[in-house]
Amino acid sequence: MRYLASPLIAASLLATFASAGRTPPQAETAAVAFFDDFAAPALDRTKWNVTVSGPVYNDEQQAYVDSPDTVTIARGADVDGASNGALVLQARYRPGTKTTEGKAQDFVSGRIDSRGKVEATYGRLAARMKLPTGSGLWPAFWALGTGPWPETGEIDVMENVGEADWTSVALHGPRYSGETPLVNKLFLPRGRDATAWHVYAVDWRPDGFVFTVDDTVAYRATRAMVEHYGRWAYDNPKFLILNLALGGAYPRKTNGMTSPYNGLPAETVDAIKAGRARVLVDWVRVTR
Repeated sequence: MRYLASPLIAASLLATFASAGRTPPQAETAAVAFFDDFAAPALDRTKWNVTVSGPVYNDEQQAYVDSPDTVTIARGADVDGASNGALVLQARYRPGTKTTEGKAQDFVSGRIDSRGKVEATYGRLAARMKLPTGSGLWPAFWALGTGPWPETGEIDVMENVGEADWTSVALHGPRYSGETPLVNKLFLPRGRDATAWHVYAVDWRPDGFVFTVDDTVAYRATRAMVEHYGRWAYDNPKFLILNLALGGAYPRKTNGMTSPYNGLPAETVDAIKAGRARVLVDWVRVTR
């Protein structure tokens, strides 16, 4: 998405295929290197950092803030279908919010990452998520290298720009970043669109990637495919990111909207104001 355990996990992990569905993988504890089902009353900050915006990338329209308004844990009927609790990343209308670099934004939202706390090289990265609908909403689940971007690589396990019938995946690295050629969409079945619960995952190996949604293959990328465009940037640790961006380059290229905000039409602004723009995350796991 970038255009950006608790002991540190830096050892190589081997790929394992795990079943989709709402049941978290407690039975696979011998294979699970990291797991969070958000069952605690609050976000576990031994596993996660909450992002506070500095630079704004991709002409996105939000500032990320560390607030219960944007990052919280919910349970019960409010997150129906979650196994225990669920992480909620919520967009809010807050005109004139300033980033730490002084840029004024009219929206705030939530983003968390595991940098310095949970990092992996190879393995299966998976999250069970429920996405909002609304053109220009830009939720993502991704992994980023710990060094300079794009030299240390980026794995976009799931991106969506508010169109409920598809999600996308991508790889970014040296000479294939931004408008990367290593990208694909998966169109979801009628009645099971992105507003339903799905498991988004990638099996990451030294020789390539297999991206899946509920174990349906969305994209395969071999090492040779990547190296056709540039250097392979995936033998190094990556940390996990979950976020809800608003508007910006990718949504605008899909919906063509430039007003009232870049990539964010008026009806989506109304949905944000009404509290309907939120991402739910049931669990996240890294599997050997």
